[in-house]
Amino acid sequence: MRRARTALAAVLAGAGLIAGLSGCTGGGGLGLGDKPRSPRDAIRILPDDGAKDIKADGRIEVKVPDGRLERVKVLRVEDADPQEVEGRISPDGLSWQPVGGPLLLAAKYTVDAVALDGRGRRSARHTSFTTYVPEHRFIGYFKPENRSTVGTGMIVSFDFNREVTHRAAVERAIEISSEPPVEVTGHWFGKQRLDFRPRDYWKPGTRVSVAMRLRDVQASPGVYGVQQKSVDFTVGRSQVSTVDAEAHTMVVRRGQEAPVSVPVSAGEPKNKTYNGKMVVTELYDVTRMNGQTVGFGGEYDIPDVPHAMRLTTSGTFLHGNYWAASRTFGSANTSHGCVGLRDVKGGSSATPAGWFFDRTLVGDVVEVINSHDRKVAPDNGLGGWNMEWNRWKAGSALG
Repeated sequence: MRRARTALAAVLAGAGLIAGLSGCTGGGGLGLGDKPRSPRDAIRILPDDGAKDIKADGRIEVKVPDGRLERVKVLRVEDADPQEVEGRISPDGLSWQPVGGPLLLAAKYTVDAVALDGRGRRSARHTSFTTYVPEHRFIGYFKPENRSTVGTGMIVSFDFNREVTHRAAVERAIEISSEPPVEVTGHWFGKQRLDFRPRDYWKPGTRVSVAMRLRDVQASPGVYGVQQKSVDFTVGRSQVSTVDAEAHTMVVRRGQEAPVSVPVSAGEPKNKTYNGKMVVTELYDVTRMNGQTVGFGGEYDIPDVPHAMRLTTSGTFLHGNYWAASRTFGSANTSHGCVGLRDVKGGSSATPAGWFFDRTLVGDVVEVINSHDRKVAPDNGLGGWNMEWNRWKAGSALG
């Protein structure tokens, strides 16, 4: 505990740039993805981001016009047995192609690529696509990953590829058990998303099993499930961080350790940060943030944002920043809706952003208070903790 506090104190005392964010959503909830692709995007990926119904023999390719690819990772995700697609970067460093067999049907894949352009500038892209699901079948893409260790705020979330009208039958076919035992209830958001959570955050050390018995379950007239599998995950230590947008601080509370306060910069008055409880769903060593993808025009295009932690589907991140003046950090809100921590170009574990990133799990909770914006919607990312328990239970199809 003392080592962690001493290390952070040294980081905060060091000279450097302060995060005064320029790369996130505003309070209007615009998305911050990699689509549509900017004409200036250095990394080209096939299939396109968000592509659906890709055939088993569909082409996967990653290219850059100049410079070189540093690393490429293609992974089958949200599956009982996640698996990396084997591939190789060409000798000239300009392309990556798979070397294995065909893609698996009814699966979701992610592509992460980092490259240096001809002038030595680093950029990154993250995309995803789903493969063809046979006609009259449905599948649920789910979080968290099998055998993962997650934070205490993790919500089990299913996104179905087809509309579900027989919601009770589908919900009944998904059984969630835990040790120690705790009541877990489902809540439907529309016709294609079903989330499960307990009343309160999971206790550290809880082991959770999700049994999917969806094979031949009818989701809607003539549409049947294909999944018959179980996945397990473990709840790690507790870490809940509270961002005070007015005080420009984030207080990190981890288990029995003494709280640590870190200066931050949240959303500017025109692009405020959501209030409420948000859950970390993705972590990127480096990612790209482009204002053209979220309606901000050419206000920013940062190809190498370090230590990025996604908090909402619409694009709210907590991330490192190397480009803002040090006086901003801890004293002003200047971002387009995100929460920022000081960092250096390329990222470093010796900065507040690196310190926090290295201590964070998918499933950790970040709560924003005192922002002059509305509360984040329960279906924006894993925002279900913002819904009162009785209302949550009322969203179950099982009564």
